[in-house]
Amino acid sequence: MLKTKTALKTAAALALAAFVAGCAQPAPYAPRGPGQATGYTDRQLGANRWRVTFTGNSATPREQVEDSLLLRAAEVTRAAGASHFIFDSRDTKAQTKVTAFPNYSPDPFWGYGWGFRPRWGYDPFGPNVDIVTTTRYQAYAEIVTLTDSEAQREPRAVDALAVIDHLTPPPPPPRG
Repeated sequence: MLKTKTALKTAAALALAAFVAGCAQPAPYAPRGPGQATGYTDRQLGANRWRVTFTGNSATPREQVEDSLLLRAAEVTRAAGASHFIFDSRDTKAQTKVTAFPNYSPDPFWGYGWGFRPRWGYDPFGPNVDIVTTTRYQAYAEIVTLTDSEAQREPRAVDALAVIDHLTPPPPPPRG
C-alpha cells in the first residue's frame, strides 16, 4: 500500500512538473488579439503620436518586455513613414500574484516528514501549503515620431532602423 501511494505521489509530481515546464515559455513577440493576455498593441493618438504597449507573461523577464516595447515603437515609427522617435512618456508595471496550493495527502493520518501525524485540522509541524509567487510585466509608452530634419534638432531622438536591426532576432538556421 505504501509503495502504491509513493508511486502515485511521484507520478502526480512529475505530471505537475511537466505541465508547469510546458507553460513556462516567455510571451512571443506578436500582436495581442481578442481574449489574449500577452503581446503588443499600438494606437495612433495624433498625427505623429502613438501609444505602444507590450505585455508579457510570468515567464517573460522585465528586460525582454521593455526590449519588445522598444522594438514595437521602432516598427510603428517606420510604418508611419518616420525615421526616428522620442519617448514622451513610458513606464513598466509589475503585477505580482501569490497563490497557495494545499498540500493534501490521500490519507488523513499520513503526512510528509516524520511519518505518522494528522494532515487535517491541527498540525504541530506547520501549514501544509506550497506558496507560488508569479510576476508579469507590462511596458507602455507614448512616442512621437520624427522626420530626419526634426531628429537632427532633438537630442533624445532614437533611430528606429538601428533599433530594429539590433533587436530583431536572426532567422532560425535552415533545416537539413
